[in-house]
Parts: sequence; structure tokens; C-alpha cells
Amino acid sequence: MNDLFWVDTGVGRPVVLLHGGFLDHRMWEDQIPALAAGHRVIVPDARGHGRSANATGPYRLTDDVAGLLRHLNTGPAVLVGLSMGGSVAIDTALEHPDLVSAAVVSGVGTSEPYFTDPWTTQAMAAWHGAMAAGDLDASIEGFLLFAAGPHRTLDDVDPRVTGRLRQMAEDTMAKHSPGEPHHLVPVTGTWERLPTISVPVLAVNGVLDSPDHLGMAERLIGAVPDGRVRAIDGAAHYPNMERPDAFNAIIGDFLQTV
Repeated sequence: MNDLFWVDTGVGRPVVLLHGGFLDHRMWEDQIPALAAGHRVIVPDARGHGRSANATGPYRLTDDVAGLLRHLNTGPAVLVGLSMGGSVAIDTALEHPDLVSAAVVSGVGTSEPYFTDPWTTQAMAAWHGAMAAGDLDASIEGFLLFAAGPHRTLDDVDPRVTGRLRQMAEDTMAKHSPGEPHHLVPVTGTWERLPTISVPVLAVNGVLDSPDHLGMAERLIGAVPDGRVRAIDGAAHYPNMERPDAFNAIIGDFLQTV
């Protein structure tokens, strides 16, 4: 595990925090101390993100999480993931069920997303176009659109939140170059296999997130045997950063029930 970076703090039942794409463990800075007061909190940087090394060969993010938990010799953990991190949590519940006692996701369904809403498809196209062109500034601006969502502008978002997102995205995007090999191996058949997930799954969504992200989360919760959902007003794709007190309270309540 020498090529991965993680934070490991607190004592008690393990809770793993999985960050969104192009971000890193710092997106959870409002959750780590709150949860570490009563739990062992493990917060990795995904491969190719933050302080973890870039991939040099085929890999799956879910296998990295499983490998880390086995390396740390910890039992089944509650996985809490946002966006990409949420999809990794669901993948891990499917691929490594012995390591997962419950899952919390935000703004995501599974690691096989689909986008049909006009705002989302246009925003995705502009963002991916900027990345393909190697335009770092435009790539970051495109990425930040999701912090506002379709109902606001970035000026409506707390600049402390966008500043943190911008710094993390800059740090991760700077680790990569246009045209580099894409080593990530996808997990497939995720939607069809959701009924096999036996652990509780909670979706915590920002009300102002895009219809596609909200719709996929709702589909996920409807497909698993024990699906639950909570909504946070005044937040879009990053409710843990925009409304940390509300997010932490929901997670704390959930942890008492599983």
C-alpha cells in the first residue's frame, strides 16, 4: 500500500470516507474530527488523486479500498462516499461484501453513471472538452459548475467552499497530462446486481444537485433491499462541505442505527 496515502484517526468502529473525483481527503475536513470522536476514521486519497501515486497499470478503485482495509486489519466498515467515492462504496459492497457493514452515498448511483438532463450533458461536454484540450483553467471552471448545480451560479456558493474545491482539483489535475494511459478498470453489471447488497444504504443528497445525480441516487435506493434517503437544503453536489453540520448530524444518526 506504499503508493496510497490515507489518514487513520480515532478509535472504535471503522468508518471510511471516500472523496469525489479530482478531489482528495481534504474534502472531509469537517467530518473527520466529528466522526473520530467515536469511531476509527480512515480517509484515503484514491489512486491518481491528492497525495496517492498515479496508476502505472490496470487497477480498480474498489480493490484499492479493499486492499487498504485488509492491510489495516480492520473488520467490516461503514463506507461513506460522495460522487466518485459513493460509486466506489457501492462497488465495494458488490465486490467485497465481507468488508462493508453499511454504505452512505451522496450525489451518485453506481460507477456506471448515465446523464440525460440538458444541463448535466452540456456541463459534462464542456468540462470533458476542456480536459481533452489540456486547458487546466477551463477544466477547473467546468468542474466547479457542479458545486453550484443547475439552479445557482458559482457566485451563490460560499467562496470558502469553492476555494477548497479549486485547490484540490488543481493539485490532482496537475498530476496528470492529456493523452496519458487510462488504467482504470470499470466494475460492470452494477445496476443489475444492486438487489444483492444486504447492508443498509443511505443516500444523502443536496437538494440543489442536478436531476441526473438525484435520479441515480433515488434509483439506487429503490433497488437495494434496505435503502434510505435524506435531503439537505441549500446544497448541491457537495452537501458535506456546504452544510457540514446537517451532513454530520445525518451521518451520526445513521451510524446509531446500523
